[in-house]
Formats: sequence, C-alpha cells, structure tokens
Amino acid sequence: MKVDKEKLHKVAHLARLTIKPEEEEQLIKDMGEILEWVDKLSEVDTEGVEPLTHMTQEVNVLRADKAEKTIEREAALKNAPDQDGQFFKVPKVLKRND
Repeated sequence: MKVDKEKLHKVAHLARLTIKPEEEEQLIKDMGEILEWVDKLSEVDTEGVEPLTHMTQEVNVLRADKAEKTIEREAALKNAPDQDGQFFKVPKVLKRND
C-alpha cells in the first residue's frame, strides 16, 4: 500500500492528530516503512497454526469473589491516624457544589 498525503491526513484525522506541514514527508516515509514491515508477515507460513486469543498459556488464577470477615474493625482502626470508632477519617478532597 502506498501512503500519500491524503491517506496520511485521513489516518491523522481518525487518530485525532494534528500534523504540521514540515512533518508530512517524514511521516509518509515512516508509515510506508511500517506497512512494508507488516507486509513481510504475509510471507510467513501459517498453515495449521491456530489463531491465538492470548500471547501466553498463563491462566489468571482468581479466588471466588465472596465476602469474608478477615479483620476485626477494632484491629483495623487501631493504628489509624484519625478515626471515629467505626470508620477511617480522611481529609476532604472534593468540594460540593451546593
């Protein structure tokens, strides 16, 4: 595929990029080289190769999402810099627009 100014500006529009006129020639050259490199992938024999859904065989091991009582409230609040006996107290970070 040949990259020209029209295609460059179309891709830039889709990517919401602003291209300066002095950058056009270099970007056209770079995009052409990228497309040539990607086109080399068509030379690879992929006969009998299953498409991948993930790059590795790793499986994400997650525990069941269930509520458990892991620490007593008093123990959690024991070293809190500021608390009211039931909750951690933190400085306000958001303003109300009332």
